Amino acid sequence: MSESIHILSCDTSTKACSVAIHRNGILLSTLEHFSENSHAENLTLLIQKNCVQSNLKLSQIDAFAIAQGPGSYTGLRIGSSTLKGLCYALGKPLIAISTLRLMAEGLISSVDSETMVCPMIDARRMEVYCAVYDSKGNTICSEQPLEVDENSFSDLLVTHKILFAGNGAEKCRSLFTSPNASFLTDYFPLAKNMGKLALEAFTLQKFEDVAYFEPEYLKEFYTTAKIVS
Repeated sequence: MSESIHILSCDTSTKACSVAIHRNGILLSTLEHFSENSHAENLTLLIQKNCVQSNLKLSQIDAFAIAQGPGSYTGLRIGSSTLKGLCYALGKPLIAISTLRLMAEGLISSVDSETMVCPMIDARRMEVYCAVYDSKGNTICSEQPLEVDENSFSDLLVTHKILFAGNGAEKCRSLFTSPNASFLTDYFPLAKNMGKLALEAFTLQKFEDVAYFEPEYLKEFYTTAKIVS
């Protein structure tokens, strides 16, 4: 690559709020904050601190990459609105990366070539957002909201080892009794793992329409709040 491409990435889809800057796909800096309901106050600070650590101005960032979901409705909207605002103000392109694919990217380097990875994000009750990827990042089962039970993934588990990872995997530990199932529950999507995926999208000019971009929720938002007449 003849010139340096700087991409600032962020993920706000779970309780982990993370920001990273990559140069040509190589990590320059990253910061993470783990706390529920604090993304609005922390995201812009993490962006500023990453620029300081990387010795870059926001105007020197070539593109902004966002984990587009699924995940927390509130967190996704905070991340989306913040990066859309930066793209508008600076005239920079917006890149969107699936949160589940981002999670897989951080997992596939730790598994052998025969093991699949299944990132899972908690979606309340016994439901999760999930997808299955092979050790090269190819999609085996597409992203979906899934109500898990003891039969979930049973066909795949007969012939393949699968690592279930993320805050949605804990509810599966007692259900999946196959010796081919392993679990990593303390695992989050992080911006530091977005470098390669974002650079590939940048190279292919796979940019979002900033005006119309919306996070990928996978299912409709609902609230348990009571309606007062």
